[in-house]
Amino acid sequence: MGVLTPLAVKIGSLAWMPKLLPQITWLDKLIQRITRGHWSILRIAGLPNLMLTVVGRKSGVPHSTPLLCVPYRDGHLIAGSNFGGPKAPVWVVNVRAADRVTVAIGAEQHEATAREITGEEREVVWEHMLTTWPNYARYAARTDRTIPVFFLEPTA
Repeated sequence: MGVLTPLAVKIGSLAWMPKLLPQITWLDKLIQRITRGHWSILRIAGLPNLMLTVVGRKSGVPHSTPLLCVPYRDGHLIAGSNFGGPKAPVWVVNVRAADRVTVAIGAEQHEATAREITGEEREVVWEHMLTTWPNYARYAARTDRTIPVFFLEPTA
C-alpha cells in the first residue's frame, strides 16, 4: 500500500466511476505504453496491478486491459467487477473462452491459465480480495450479478 492508496479507495468507491471506465482504461494503457510497463494509474496509487491480454473469442484479436489484482498463492486474483456495473466487462467472456492469457506485471510478462473460482472457494478468496480493495464489497452491493473472480496461475 502506498501513500495515495486511501485516496484511490475513496475515488474507486464513487458511484459514477463506471461512466469514466473507458477513459481511465485508455489513459492507463497510454501511461503503460509510454513507460514500457513501469508505471500505471494503479501503481501510482500503490495498488497491485497487471495488464491482462486475452484473445477475443469472436475476433481472434488480442485485447489488453489494465486490472487491479490481488497476489494469491503463486499467482493473482482478478475480479470482473466493472465498478459494480450491471454487466461484466468484455474481458470476462474472453477469459472464459481462452485456454491461456498473457499477464504483464511491470515490464515482466508471462503466460497463465485462468480458472474461474466459484462456490465456497470464491467466498474465501473474495474475503482475501477485500483486504486489498475494500470497494469490491461496494461493487457487489451495486449489482444483481455475482462478480466473477479468476485465479491466474503462471504456466511453466
